Amino acid sequence: MNRLLIPTIIFLLILSCSPKNQNARNEASVRKAVYVVIDGVPADMIERLDLPNIQEIASRGAYGRSFVGGTVGRYDQTPTISAVGYTDILTGTWVNKHNVPGNSNLEPNYNYWTLFRIAKEQDKHVSTGLFSSWTDNRTVLLGEGKPETDSLTIDYVFDGYDNDYDAFPEKEHELRIFDIDEHVSKMAAECIRNEAPDMSWVYLWYTDDAGHIFGNGEIFDEFTRLADVQIGRIWEAVKYREENFNEEWMIIVTTDHGRDYKGYHHGGQSERERTTWVAVNRPVNERMLSGRCAATDINPTICRWMGFNVPKEVEWEQDGTSFYGKTDIMDLDILPYDNSVELSWVCLDKDAEITVWATPTNNFKSGGKDEWTKIGEARASEERYTVDLSSLPESKFYKFVLETPNGSINRWYDSVAAKYTSFKIPFEITGQ
Repeated sequence: MNRLLIPTIIFLLILSCSPKNQNARNEASVRKAVYVVIDGVPADMIERLDLPNIQEIASRGAYGRSFVGGTVGRYDQTPTISAVGYTDILTGTWVNKHNVPGNSNLEPNYNYWTLFRIAKEQDKHVSTGLFSSWTDNRTVLLGEGKPETDSLTIDYVFDGYDNDYDAFPEKEHELRIFDIDEHVSKMAAECIRNEAPDMSWVYLWYTDDAGHIFGNGEIFDEFTRLADVQIGRIWEAVKYREENFNEEWMIIVTTDHGRDYKGYHHGGQSERERTTWVAVNRPVNERMLSGRCAATDINPTICRWMGFNVPKEVEWEQDGTSFYGKTDIMDLDILPYDNSVELSWVCLDKDAEITVWATPTNNFKSGGKDEWTKIGEARASEERYTVDLSSLPESKFYKFVLETPNGSINRWYDSVAAKYTSFKIPFEITGQ
C-alpha cells in the first residue's frame, strides 16, 4: 500500500467512528410508502409472464396471491369491479361498509376512513401523492375537500387526464389510455424522485382496457409487460431515494380484480375474477404466506409500516389483516347454532391472548358510536369461542371483534337471517 495513503485512511476511520457520524448513522430512517394498482390483471398472467420489475420488487420481499370479492354468499360479498377494488384497498373494508358497488353514481360512506384520511389525521404532517387518470379517484373515492372527510387534501396531485383530449387525443383500441398511463408513471417517478411524498397511490388503467378489447392472448400479455415497464420507472425512483436519502420505502404492486376465463369481462364471483396478487419489497408474515391475503389487507399493512396511529373505532371496522409485522390471528368466521354463534379463526401465534368484544348496534355506519362490551377471553390456540346470544342485549344484529396484542379482526351476525323457524320437538328422542 502507498504509505502516503495511510494517514488519510486513518483519518477517515477516525471520522467514521466519531460520535457525530455514529449518531447520524443510527438516526432512524424516514419511512415512506407507495402502492401501485394496475387494473384488471389476474394472478395467472403475472405468474406466467416475464415481468422483471415486479419480480425484482418481490425478490426483495414477497409475492403472493390474494383475493377480492368479500365472502361469497355472505353480507360482505363484493363486486369484482374497478372502483370497488380501489375502495377495498383504500378503506380496508368490503362493499357492505364502504358503499362503492360500481364505477359510477357513487356515494361512498366516508365514515370508513381511507388510507389518505388516516395519514392526514396523524399528529405529524404526512405528505401524500395521487397519480391517476380518473379525477373521481380523488374527488369521489377519497372525497377530497368534503366535510365528511374533514376537508381532506392531497399534497401532490397528477390526475384528470382522461378528460384532456387535447393532450391525449382519441386513438384506436382506446390507446389514448395507454398514453395517459405513460404520462402518469413518468409524473409519479419524477415526483417521488424529487419530492418524495410520504404516502402515494399510482393508478395504471390500460391493462383493463386491453383485457376488455382483446381478451386473453399476446396483445393483453404485451400490455401487461408494458405496464411492468411503467412500474419500473416508479421502482427506480424508490431505489434512488433509498440510496441517496435517509429513507426506507415500502412499495406494493397489486391489481383491483381478476377476469373471467376468456379475459374479456369481470364483476362476478368466479375464481379467476376473485383471484388477485400482491408484490411487495418488504418481508411479510404468515398472512401473505398462507395464500389467504385480501385486497383489504393493504390498508392495515401500510398503516403498520408507516407507524400510523389508527383510532380504535376505525381499526375495529377494517376487514383486513396486516401482512407486515407481527400478526396473531386471521380469518374470523361465524357460525350460528340455535341461540348461540361460534366464532372461529386461524391461529398464527398460539401464545396470544384474545379479548372478545360485542355490540348490538351499527352506529358507526352513520357516523355514531357503538357501545362495545367485553364478553370473554380466549387463547389464540383454541381457534374457537362460543357466544351465548341470550347473554347479550336482544338485537337483530351484532358485531364481534377479536382483539389481540397485535391487531383485531371483526365479523357481523344478522340474527334475523340466521333464524328461519322456532320449533319445539314434540316427542322424546331415544337412542337405538
